[in-house]
Amino acid sequence: MRHWKKGVLGLAITALLLWWTLADVSFAEVWANIRAGNLWLLAASISVATFGFFIRALRWNVLLRPVEPNTRLRSRFAAVTIGFMANNLLPARVGEFARAYAFSRLEPVTASAAFGTLVVERLLDGVVLLVFLVLPVLTPGFPATGTLQEGWGGAMLKAAVVAVVGISAVVLVMAAWPRRFVALAQAVALRLPGGAARRVVGSLESFLEALRILRRPELLALGLAWSFVFWTWHAVSFWLGMLAFGIDTGFVSAIFTEAVVGFGVAIPSAPGFFGTFHAAALFASSGVYGVDEARALAFAFGYHFGGWVPVTAIGLWYSWRLGLSLGEVGAADERVERAVEAEAADATDMVHDAG
Repeated sequence: MRHWKKGVLGLAITALLLWWTLADVSFAEVWANIRAGNLWLLAASISVATFGFFIRALRWNVLLRPVEPNTRLRSRFAAVTIGFMANNLLPARVGEFARAYAFSRLEPVTASAAFGTLVVERLLDGVVLLVFLVLPVLTPGFPATGTLQEGWGGAMLKAAVVAVVGISAVVLVMAAWPRRFVALAQAVALRLPGGAARRVVGSLESFLEALRILRRPELLALGLAWSFVFWTWHAVSFWLGMLAFGIDTGFVSAIFTEAVVGFGVAIPSAPGFFGTFHAAALFASSGVYGVDEARALAFAFGYHFGGWVPVTAIGLWYSWRLGLSLGEVGAADERVERAVEAEAADATDMVHDAG
């Protein structure tokens, strides 16, 4: 019940976006294009996309080094798939919390510290996707349209730039002067009732601990390099998926579509990114590259559902192996919050004992 408002909002946005994507084309036409798709190319596309979760697990090792340098690949892969399974089946985007909580069950890393590394991961993803959004626009083969200079297409591009640059600046400043932020948080938290002050300060300290990688240029560069590897690999899956439905606009268009979808699915939606994925894919392939709408939507529905199945199944299997029910996975955010409170309490006790 805790997330019912977010769940209702997500369902409403999904319904609105699905209505918008199908407003000018019949689903029967979309279905005909799906049935006409090349299943071998689609299978190759889904295989590449699924292997991408293994690459995510490899990259995560770099981000975890300041916290715990000796984590197992299998644990990281299990946690990654559990997190994406949670986003695919449960409301309110609890996947990151579920990933951190599951990982804390598998390795000697606290859930709050694991969650902090995922903030860094999202920051790196945002930087790479912004590059992949802008670079295709600068290539000679980019369609000569005003789509990204006016209307909501231009607004989306500007919002993406502002969001990534703004968030990056804030996180980098926090990483550069962590003690000042903790002191500021303590001063503000003193005005909060009950145990809220300890929770706020504890959360911030755990978060800043995970940001230590931003003060280590060699690890940050390595994490960014892995991010480019992952998103380039993932663009291959987009390219193969587009070819499966007869969309042959080139690999650069797949990079651009991937970036638009990457920012599009950040909008609240029903579990599984339904609606946001399809609207973003339609905008990129049809609105910008001029692909027939029915063909573009055939790719959006076919690729999205095809990729949704394997990671959801793998995540459910690992959850079962860990003894985690969907209810426990859905409550992962509460468990992470309690872990932060417990860590803050332990830190306070240690200070008192030292005194």
